[in-house]
Amino acid sequence: MAKLEKQKQKILFLMQLLLERTDEEHPVTMAEIIDYLALHGITAERKSIYRDLEVLEEFGLDLITIRERPGGYYVASRRFELAELKLLVDAVQSSRFITSKKSGELIAKLETLCSHAQARQLHRQVVVTNRNKAVNENIYYNVDLIYNAISENEKIRFQYAEWSVTKEMRLRRDGAFYVVSPWLMTWDDENYYLIAYDERSRMIRHYRVDKMVRLSLAGERREGKSQFDDFDIAAYSRKTFGMFAGEEETVTLLCDESLTGVMIDRFGQDVAMRPEAGGRVRVRVKVAVSRQFFGWLTGLGPSAKIEGPGRVVWDYKEYLEEVLAGYAAVEASGRM
Repeated sequence: MAKLEKQKQKILFLMQLLLERTDEEHPVTMAEIIDYLALHGITAERKSIYRDLEVLEEFGLDLITIRERPGGYYVASRRFELAELKLLVDAVQSSRFITSKKSGELIAKLETLCSHAQARQLHRQVVVTNRNKAVNENIYYNVDLIYNAISENEKIRFQYAEWSVTKEMRLRRDGAFYVVSPWLMTWDDENYYLIAYDERSRMIRHYRVDKMVRLSLAGERREGKSQFDDFDIAAYSRKTFGMFAGEEETVTLLCDESLTGVMIDRFGQDVAMRPEAGGRVRVRVKVAVSRQFFGWLTGLGPSAKIEGPGRVVWDYKEYLEEVLAGYAAVEASGRM
């Protein structure tokens, strides 16, 4: 009976061999197939293996037969091409929100989608990457729970953490729980963010998913649907620098023409822009005015300046004066 059961598994072991051990550069011969099956306690004649190979081709396996001696068989194409898997591996490895441990687990699963020889190429690609990674292992479960909450139309509750000067995560609001209505998830600046409606402030707010602690369903129906009926998440991300909130303003910038690409990359192709004399362009954008926006603008140097509104110009000048005052204090202390 055991021998009969093994024979029933023959075609499965054959498919496993072809998927795991073969590619264009590593075909497997009939003799190697017979030996492989024998290692798993299965005896097989060539005729039965030929029939199984035909069945696998009919099933959809892209199988190539090499007629020239010594002959052989290999899987020519798979659901994912090697170049696509390399792209996915690099995305996993470079994603800051995925911890090193989880990166290794995900990449190991991706390696099962190609031959063993090709998997070694993926492994070599992993070795050369070395990027900062998240430390919160619960982020994957947080993401899953949030999507479930959105699907079930429920609020969520969680504690929210931040880094302390001692490089430890501490809870905001003395550990008090946040209760919000989740509506959207977005990826910005290499981090996952939840876009939610906060009933307490009656505002749309965002939260970094990897900073959520003790996340759970709140057992209450979501609120804020009307605020998200015409919500444009792409526009929200463009105007919220580094996902730092601020008062939304329509700001006019006067820039050198050389910054045209920078403005389009930041605000999209629909950004309001018109050429001006002297090789300059005038740009009108909606932004959440914050210190992060001012920092981004400062990085552009004298090639870009704020024209209006006046209150934003004034706030930017105060920001720059505060930065300069800090350096003046350092100079006065004799540490320069």
